[in-house]
Amino acid sequence: MGSLKTDEELDQIGEDSKEAIIYVNGVRRVLPDGLAHLTLLEYLRGITNTYSKLGFSIFPCLIDFPESSEKKKKGNLAQHGIPSGVLEFGKKDSNLVPSFNFFVIEKDVGLTGTKLGCGEGGCGACTVMVSSYDEKLKKCLHYAVNACLAPLYSVEGMHVITVEGVGNRKGGLHPVQESLARAHGSQCGFCTPGFIMSMYALLRSSQTPPSEEQIEECLAGNLCRCTGYRPIVDAFRVFAKTDDLLYTDASSLSLQEREFVCPSTGKPCSCKSKTESNNNKCSMGQGTVCIERFRPVSYSEIEGSKYIDKELIFPPELLLRKSSPLNLNGFGGLKWFRPLRLQHLLELKAKYPDAKFLVGNSEVGIEMRLKRIEYRALISVTHVAELNALNVKDKGIEIGAAVRLSAIMKVFRKVISERAAHETSSCKAFLEQLKWFAGTQIKNVASVGGNICTASPISDLNPLWMAARAEFQIIDCKGNTRTTSAENFFLGYRKVDLARNEILLSIFLPWNRPLEFVKEFKQAHRREDDIAIVNAGIRVYLEQRAEDLVVSDASIVYGGVAPLSLSARATKEYLVGKSWNQELLQGALKVLQKDVLINDDAPGGMVEFRKSLTLSFFFKFFLWVSHQIDGVQCNKNSVPLSYQSAVESFHRPPVIGSQDYDITRHGTAVGAPEVHLSSRLQVTGEAEYADDTPLPPNGLHAAFVLSRKPHARILSIDDSEAKSLPGFVGIYFANSVPGDNMIGPVIADEELFASEFVTCVGQVIGVVVADTHENAKLAARKVRVDYEELPAILSIREAIHAKSFHPNSEKWMGKGDVDRCFQSGQCDKIIEGEVHVGGQEHFYLEPNSSVIWTIDGGNEVHMVSSTQSPWAQFKLKNHVVIINVQAPQKHQKYVSRVLGLPMSKVVCKTKRIGGGFGGKETRSAFIAAAASVPSYLLNRPVKITLDRDTDMMISGQRHSFFGKYKVGFTNDGKVLALDLEIYNNAGNSLDLSLAVLERAMFHSDNVYEIPNVRIVGKVCFTNIPSNTAFRGFGGPQGMLITENWIQRIAAELKKSPEEIREINFQGEGSILHYGQQLQHCTLAQVWNELKVSCEFSKAREEVDRFNSQNRWKKRGISMVPTKFGISFTTKLMNQAGALVLVYTDGTVLVTHGGVEMGQGLHTKVAQVAASAFNIPLSSVFISETSTDKVPNASPTAASASSDMYGAAVLDACEQLKARMEPIATQHNLSSFAELASACYAARIDLSAHGFYITPDIGFDWTTGKGNPFRYFTYGAAFSEVEIDTLLGDFHTRVVNVILDLGYSLNPAIDVGQIEGAFVQGLGWVALEELKWGDPAHKWIPPGYLYTCGPGNYKIPSLNDVPFKFNVSLLKGHPNVKAIHSSKAVGEPPFFLASAVFFAIKDAIASVRAEVGNIDWFPLDNPATPERIRMACLDEFTEPFIGGSFRPKLSV
Repeated sequence: MGSLKTDEELDQIGEDSKEAIIYVNGVRRVLPDGLAHLTLLEYLRGITNTYSKLGFSIFPCLIDFPESSEKKKKGNLAQHGIPSGVLEFGKKDSNLVPSFNFFVIEKDVGLTGTKLGCGEGGCGACTVMVSSYDEKLKKCLHYAVNACLAPLYSVEGMHVITVEGVGNRKGGLHPVQESLARAHGSQCGFCTPGFIMSMYALLRSSQTPPSEEQIEECLAGNLCRCTGYRPIVDAFRVFAKTDDLLYTDASSLSLQEREFVCPSTGKPCSCKSKTESNNNKCSMGQGTVCIERFRPVSYSEIEGSKYIDKELIFPPELLLRKSSPLNLNGFGGLKWFRPLRLQHLLELKAKYPDAKFLVGNSEVGIEMRLKRIEYRALISVTHVAELNALNVKDKGIEIGAAVRLSAIMKVFRKVISERAAHETSSCKAFLEQLKWFAGTQIKNVASVGGNICTASPISDLNPLWMAARAEFQIIDCKGNTRTTSAENFFLGYRKVDLARNEILLSIFLPWNRPLEFVKEFKQAHRREDDIAIVNAGIRVYLEQRAEDLVVSDASIVYGGVAPLSLSARATKEYLVGKSWNQELLQGALKVLQKDVLINDDAPGGMVEFRKSLTLSFFFKFFLWVSHQIDGVQCNKNSVPLSYQSAVESFHRPPVIGSQDYDITRHGTAVGAPEVHLSSRLQVTGEAEYADDTPLPPNGLHAAFVLSRKPHARILSIDDSEAKSLPGFVGIYFANSVPGDNMIGPVIADEELFASEFVTCVGQVIGVVVADTHENAKLAARKVRVDYEELPAILSIREAIHAKSFHPNSEKWMGKGDVDRCFQSGQCDKIIEGEVHVGGQEHFYLEPNSSVIWTIDGGNEVHMVSSTQSPWAQFKLKNHVVIINVQAPQKHQKYVSRVLGLPMSKVVCKTKRIGGGFGGKETRSAFIAAAASVPSYLLNRPVKITLDRDTDMMISGQRHSFFGKYKVGFTNDGKVLALDLEIYNNAGNSLDLSLAVLERAMFHSDNVYEIPNVRIVGKVCFTNIPSNTAFRGFGGPQGMLITENWIQRIAAELKKSPEEIREINFQGEGSILHYGQQLQHCTLAQVWNELKVSCEFSKAREEVDRFNSQNRWKKRGISMVPTKFGISFTTKLMNQAGALVLVYTDGTVLVTHGGVEMGQGLHTKVAQVAASAFNIPLSSVFISETSTDKVPNASPTAASASSDMYGAAVLDACEQLKARMEPIATQHNLSSFAELASACYAARIDLSAHGFYITPDIGFDWTTGKGNPFRYFTYGAAFSEVEIDTLLGDFHTRVVNVILDLGYSLNPAIDVGQIEGAFVQGLGWVALEELKWGDPAHKWIPPGYLYTCGPGNYKIPSLNDVPFKFNVSLLKGHPNVKAIHSSKAVGEPPFFLASAVFFAIKDAIASVRAEVGNIDWFPLDNPATPERIRMACLDEFTEPFIGGSFRPKLSV
């Protein structure tokens, strides 16, 4: 390999190379040295100005390479007169191949369309497309990557396209953007650019239109919390290939004018034209938006597929440019190398033995940014040819250690199609495992060697390498090589058989032999893009001996059961030499129990579940192999038909759905299914959020000093190390607060900065400000706090035992005489039980963010925030706050209080927020208030944006609940009495927990008539961060407790739950347990229509038939109703204001107190204004929510915002119309613009303030009676699921939802709200589990939240959407109690996802009945794979649990 270079020579490698460049959206940029610590995302969003001031030259010119001039193409750019500097490759002109222009650009990139959602590659909001030229393939590769993980220098010499480079409003939208906007596929819009870029990368990289499966697969790495995914899939389906000509080639159809092709059916339909022309009613079939199909207009090996002529081309300079080594630096002495040859790599390894090798940075990036591990040197091996080899050989496949996972998948697919089936058993196993390994963005960059050498104990691939007899080739710094087996490579926890001077060079995967079978297994919390709970690679090699198949060799390797991938050696020894039969199976299962041991206190918990999975995996493997050898003559172990479903691979069909509703028009806009007014801004990345707000000059970044103990006395604080760090400006504690340090939305029981005691992990002790976000975080981490630990209460049960309740938080309500009913003998049966209800993280895609600045030397404070409540708007004289909040007024109130300023001097502005769901109503206010202190004291702008893990840790979640019930009922199932104790976990401050408890109590009857009711509720004080509002606000928890005892009654009486529900339905005139009488009750109509539409009786028969024919997979169904009360339960909050301004050109500006967070509030309000004035919707504009325009606004919550703000706007419009009417009658005016001008000439005031109060509501807690709600929204859902009883996995096959929304203001938006709420609710009942350091999870440090990021907390992905998702709105039932006969929609559908939960329970009941267990059993939510599996009692769980086992849950 040659002698090693000197240290000086090594450091000079790359220094004499060409300048480091990158193209961004066609713009050539020189990358200066010193940015090795930056990610691509930080660079794109303009973070570079905090580290270096970059200047660029500007050269206006146009260069033309004629298509026939090969010589010019091959020449270098200098020969064509192209100077160095800033180049922008423009849109391709038909006469120029290629053409490009130079444009003036700013010093900083400032492409804020690429969003920071999580910082760990788990949400996809940061997705961009990278294009690079592959000299070996002689073509360009176009692929999606996570910009939040990609090191900046890793894309040197490449072309990066962001959402801004795809299309924009001024230059025109790309078909991908247009389709998503028109299909209602963007709500809050924060995730939208990521979806656009994932789809765009797929289209550019596909020579032919992709399949629907490929489209859904490319979106696997993108999360959405708003839409429920269905409209996104529909929007992108128009790009899919199909055998149906009608489906693919709309341009060739002989469609009548105004006909469209429906994306859901692929056939011509006229629903779009009806939508536009019918002013009365229109019944919508499948799909609410019908648009033409799209096909590529051209394809080339360089540009990929183009769907429009004006696509950004691949820069010619990069085609001509040869790769060069890089030797660059970063912050804190970090060094970055990119060698081109293996020899140089080995020399660098010799000098920097602890250097980290990078390809995709998917592991090292997490270590450096989240685990805060510091590395001295990073070496990118992406350009080392020897590490990127991928060769198919006679004996197997040789795979270079740096080969990307996506490249391996392509080769595996190729060899599977070309070689004998028996040879590629291992390849098939790897391919299937990689399908669920990670999102497309990660697989595009992550390398096989990186995954191997990380040696994660839950690696999906390492057990397969070991089982498949793979061999690893290792090379040392002197060029000496050796080979070791994968089975012997892993030594311990993240320890491998590599010396400090060695690297992994390649992997050799041998072909399989006849009768050699390899199979992969994995069970995770979520099927798609999730780390494993347990995984396995299992291989067996059989030989035919006489009439038997005998095990000649075997390998059984598990991940997730030990500190390393564990080989079950004793089980292997048992298998070898034995015949493949039932006796072998039973014996092997017994050996496995002792071979794989997991300690009771093992990290990760779920010990019993993990143990059972080891047996289930082997049993599945035995069945699979037996099924594979069914054709072998000597095989005596044919798999019974009822067992075959256990070995069938899961194949998800494409998502399909229907949306059925009437359109009832009112004026020009109300009732029309208009798209979200910001949709075109959102799909182009032009929509601005709080963190996109550029810091004003002299701006600072803030970070919190957080408590690390759940309950402790603060003994001392040492901030000396923090103050010595570069960029540090100031640090502030409780004694720094100018005003009051005590805050709270209802009562001030919470400290802004902890002064003497901390009462939870994550409590704010102080705030640091520095010149950059990273410097502020670093300084905050360097603050040392000494504690005296005190006893902590970490669960509801501990709180009850200690009588730890918030003061004055006990509530009571009821009717009838419960005790007398129980004692009178009226009840044939009385049952008692407990229900544990899990919490839920909001996981809004946009983390909490605020920008605060002062005006007039601090006399005013202004802010921009991501808030739901405009009360949080600050305007300090001069102080402005920009926040992403639901409640600007609360922010205004908090800042005013802590700064000691009147509220009139604090202004809070909110343009839009990237999702809220209640999480930005109150808990975002203390974040902005804390940041306002240094802004005010320093008189400098301050921005604070929380990292995802910090946001989840400190901002609170949906309340967990604990319910104890006693229910009396007749043998017919009629409920006579309910005695309920209900507790919620408030955390360390009251916040909104009492109101949440109250709504849970209001909804504890759900839809059932109960003559005698007593409900007692208490709010528990615990040492976790304060919980807060979340969609449903306690209502879903109360209803879930109710449906649990409904299910229990059904089990006791051997009846179906649906029958029990129907027997007890409330109806018109029913008196509820708090005294309100039901009016205009449509429960029966909703229920009956659903029952017919889902053909419930037929579905029951089909499910029973399936279950009788399948032992290891079961299906279940359920129908669940809901009744959700609409109004704030605190009367004073039911008021709304609005300001409407009419301009002389006939346009209207509307400002109201509500916040747009994706729910379409601004769109609906604009429709109300447009119809009121009889003008087009395009003539109405809503800019932002601001506390200096509409004061004292209530939070955008309780599902009541459209009702209240729509009515307030209508009130203002009616005032204006009344003023304008005399002018209109006096003149013959042809337009609204002429009328406005005439009114102006007549000196008529064209501005009006509207106001609305919700009438006829009020509740008295002293009597427990009243009318807390204006009306109720009714709904019902049907669900069918299928579970894998051996693993606990499930998928939702069918969902039908019907909701009564009166005459919808915008049915398309309402359908989107229903779908989004349902999928979010599905997460709550079946996927999303919060794990706290509490008595149930002792392996987590006390008080810490383990699930504080997308790596450990799993919201639904596209793969979790029901296969068939049908939504209908009840027709013909106007709501007389709300604006234009509409009804509220935001929260009511959420609980309907419990139909999935109870369908899962129905499936589990079928499993248990098969083994003779027909008794009722508890199932807590979320119904995770652990809970599903452990409830399916069988011989594989029996060794580890008893019949009463209940998996642990943090409540």
